[in-house]
Amino acid sequence: MKSVVLSRQAHSISAPAQAGAVADWRDFVALTKPRVMTLVVFTGLCGLLAAPGHIHPVLAFTAILCIALGAGAAGALNQWVEADTDALMKRTASRPLPAGRMERQSALHFGVGLSCFSVILLGLATNWVAAAILAVSILYYVIVYTVWLKPRTAQNIVIGGAAGAFPPVIGWAAVTGDVSALPIALFCLIFFWTPPHFWALSLFVRTDYAKAGIPMLPVVAGELATRRQIWAYTAIMAVAAFAPVLLRLTGVVYGTVALAATGLFAYYAFRVLRSRQSDPALMKAERRLFGYSVLYLFVMFAAVVADRWVAA
Repeated sequence: MKSVVLSRQAHSISAPAQAGAVADWRDFVALTKPRVMTLVVFTGLCGLLAAPGHIHPVLAFTAILCIALGAGAAGALNQWVEADTDALMKRTASRPLPAGRMERQSALHFGVGLSCFSVILLGLATNWVAAAILAVSILYYVIVYTVWLKPRTAQNIVIGGAAGAFPPVIGWAAVTGDVSALPIALFCLIFFWTPPHFWALSLFVRTDYAKAGIPMLPVVAGELATRRQIWAYTAIMAVAAFAPVLLRLTGVVYGTVALAATGLFAYYAFRVLRSRQSDPALMKAERRLFGYSVLYLFVMFAAVVADRWVAA
């Protein structure tokens, strides 16, 4: 831990060299974490499309744009907070701030400005219930997850998973102006999906987290405990996946897809549980689960929309 502190201090001492940095548009796009944003936008869109009622296409587009901008703002503020930590990890060292292509103040102004713009625009275009949920999601990701949980506890992903679970609720509220059982069920699905998704990643990048002093589960509790937790949360996620069917919020289309997709997820999670591979470069089961987990969420949310449309 002492070496981590010294590394952070050394990086902070070199930070003034960024004062003359001039970022271009690609650096600002990178701040928004566009790869992460894709899944956020898709789940938000599915929440909007599954909602009862009608919304004008222009307002629907605006709502999804605001969800994307809000997610981008959260990503920018996350990188502003973690600039020194990102410099210590191989997979994040090339980001605009640790690479010295942008001043930290620029990232802060960009993130705050984008946050305010997205929330206000969503409130004016749709309703203030959706806007309030968007504001809560941004604050939760930046303050609760990034500032408070991530550097302090191995349960950061478990509690912080709520931050990424808000988009379908926002999309639903943009149409209806309220929140009902189905968007809450979708929120729970993402919430319980998050731990196995991120812990699979953390297994094969654990050395990065250890170097940066971030107490991810594999670093704090070890690989075996992490594999067991992945399996346990996969079981909980499976219950959340079938909750919409059990509560009669969805029908046969969603139920069939959920059975097949969740079964495959469980198979990959079981392979991770049985794996004893300690070399990150050879962790095929862990990489396969991580990759499939992204596809899983796309498939499940597409099934929700398809089910609602078939029922209509």
